[in-house]
Amino acid sequence: MELLHYSRMNSPIGTLLLATSAKGLAVLSFGPDPPAKLGGLGVNWFESAEATATAQQQLLEYFAGKRREFSLSLDLRGTEFQRECWQQLLRIPYGKTRSYGEIARAIGRPNAFRAVGQSNHQNPVAIVVPCHRVLASGRTLGGYGEGLPMKAFLLRLEGADFHDNSALDTVQPQMAFN
Repeated sequence: MELLHYSRMNSPIGTLLLATSAKGLAVLSFGPDPPAKLGGLGVNWFESAEATATAQQQLLEYFAGKRREFSLSLDLRGTEFQRECWQQLLRIPYGKTRSYGEIARAIGRPNAFRAVGQSNHQNPVAIVVPCHRVLASGRTLGGYGEGLPMKAFLLRLEGADFHDNSALDTVQPQMAFN
């Protein structure tokens, strides 16, 4: 069984769960509970704020508008196709967006835009691997596992240009950062 160190943190978008392996950040998920499955491996979870302190600090800086790039080691677990997609996401600059089709073309599979969307849905390290920066054609939000208002909130935080087709309800910051 593998050991992952995890902690929870409050953020403007609610509770985030972070987990690190010996290789790097393996999980950044929404909500307080560890994922039931992680890359098909059996995992023992050990709570440790110290182990995730660097990731927490960088996320606080991101939400405060003081960080545009993360400098964290990552342990991305998924299929080869998923990892190719996630590597392309890491190339999208802060405040910029790409379409699902652009990501598909960038990995050499121009017709795989739906599979790119599914890969984004399986992204184990949300925000740091910025799947929120991928839009549907027409610069609309497309989909997002945590809902379109959450995606719109993250894009607005970065000052990205997009057509907001999310619900009228928007994500409200839950705490202030200075």
